[in-house]
Amino acid sequence: MPAPLRIGVVVGERSGDILGAGLMQAIQARFPDAEFTGIGGEQMLAIGFKSLFDQERLAVMGLIEPLKRLPELLSIRRQLFNHFANNPPDLFIGIDSPDFNLDLELKLKQQGVTTVHYVSPSVWAWRQGRVHKIAKAVDLILTLFPFEADFYQQHGVPVQFVGHPLADELAPVADSGSLREALAMEPDSTYLALLPGSREAEVRLVGPLLWQAAALCLHKLPNLKFIVPAANSARLEQIHEQLKGFSELPITVVAGQSQQVMAAANAVVMASGTTTLEALLLGKPMVVAYRMAWLSYKILSKLVKSKYISLPNLLADQPLVPELIQHDATPEAISAAILPLLIDGDERQVTLAEFDRIRKSLALNASTQAASAVLQLIGR
Repeated sequence: MPAPLRIGVVVGERSGDILGAGLMQAIQARFPDAEFTGIGGEQMLAIGFKSLFDQERLAVMGLIEPLKRLPELLSIRRQLFNHFANNPPDLFIGIDSPDFNLDLELKLKQQGVTTVHYVSPSVWAWRQGRVHKIAKAVDLILTLFPFEADFYQQHGVPVQFVGHPLADELAPVADSGSLREALAMEPDSTYLALLPGSREAEVRLVGPLLWQAAALCLHKLPNLKFIVPAANSARLEQIHEQLKGFSELPITVVAGQSQQVMAAANAVVMASGTTTLEALLLGKPMVVAYRMAWLSYKILSKLVKSKYISLPNLLADQPLVPELIQHDATPEAISAAILPLLIDGDERQVTLAEFDRIRKSLALNASTQAASAVLQLIGR
């Protein structure tokens, strides 16, 4: 009997755990005795993953926290390298967390281990020079979006576009009645969902813009209603505090449930991020409005090379979704951009048709595609 397939995997955050679990299940469907070791989260542990460290130890964000935790992170990476160098797996897969995984992948590849990186860093948007390090570090990169694969092909890096797991899960809801009932929304009213972001600074800078834009929309559409999903308890408190000055707004604030809120609403105004992809997959017209600290904006605006910041526009390669950034993000501009999308007219229908085309292009059964690509890489 051949030895069981041995695969090393490292994920650094919850989204990577979801991808890792899907990939594991797709590989286990072909190789039930496959062994997976490294760092994984709860979903991966539940299906047999052996984690050498708690995945939460890698879940660091921002600029300061990684620096404070640097000695610990370097120690974990060194111990992982020693483990895999002394017990070479058939394959090593780093899932997202590029600042941690790419160096590990590079050192393992130099030891003769076949390496894969799943989820492209935003190298196409900024710090494009990283593509040369990626080329040295991996035998294959798996991307969630086709424009990412195009970028790597242009730079001679082996790449496979596998689709996005969210596109396999999310689709427009034919009847939102039960969702509205669960969210205490009026069944026949027109609702605009407002998503000011998940971080304190985002809500502080973007929230007031959205509430002011809502007041302007209400002046034009007196029967309009609003609903806001708060990302966590801290944001819930912050949003309630901001809304004390907008008592005239017919607005409902709920804890979490951002996907359900978007699915139940008629349109969405949001800060940029993965929620823009979720709104597209759910078939909800949207406006992206974003502000950041002026110094951060000044620096990033010089570094970012892409034409757009929202995933719908990057995927369409055209200004499909209005993007109102920094000084362009005013209550007047936001309300003017979203009002036509609340009405079932030509602009809304054209947008929804393009959303549907993009959704179908991403719904490729990503986990199965990824499993096929990595198994083919090692001749299995």
